[in-house]
Amino acid sequence: MYGIGLIKGLGVTLKRFVNSYVDDARYTFRGGRYRQEHVVERQAHKAVGIYTVQYPDERLPLPENFRYVPFLVIDEATGKERCTGCGICSKVCPPQCIWIVRAKDPQTGRPKTESAEFVIDTTLCMNCGLCAEFCPFDSIKMDHDYELAAYERFDALVFAKDKLNKTDTYHYQIHPSAKAIEEQSKKKDKAKSE
Repeated sequence: MYGIGLIKGLGVTLKRFVNSYVDDARYTFRGGRYRQEHVVERQAHKAVGIYTVQYPDERLPLPENFRYVPFLVIDEATGKERCTGCGICSKVCPPQCIWIVRAKDPQTGRPKTESAEFVIDTTLCMNCGLCAEFCPFDSIKMDHDYELAAYERFDALVFAKDKLNKTDTYHYQIHPSAKAIEEQSKKKDKAKSE
């Protein structure tokens, strides 16, 4: 009985191949192959068929808590960045990829509560999110932009303030539930102070 194992294996392959097209058709009629709830179902262990995304033409939706390179938050209403240059993010960073120079008052020479320079080397960053978690001023958040390929490493992948600064409305677009959480915490803080 030589070849029975080969025939069984080809049968499994054929079944998966056919189920892929059946599954695609079913999800297409239910509103689209790549809707967030369908993606979760199709990536589960009970999924049938082969689920392949033709990247970059087709893209999977990113979950809200997806994290990549950090960015600095600027309040759009005031135009001021939230970062005070305290340096906590650079202290907790495991690969030490954050460098901060605190601004000084030119008249007195004393440090100001802002950063003069803020640099993140994205080639070293391991996207752990500790900098955003430990920031006491919510001035550093994790971005969703993961397409950072470049030919020149030092010019393109070492981010200074001009590449890191993004508005708080951008943050609320990629993290919609964060706005509600921040508003609730502000209300609690206001109620405590009254």
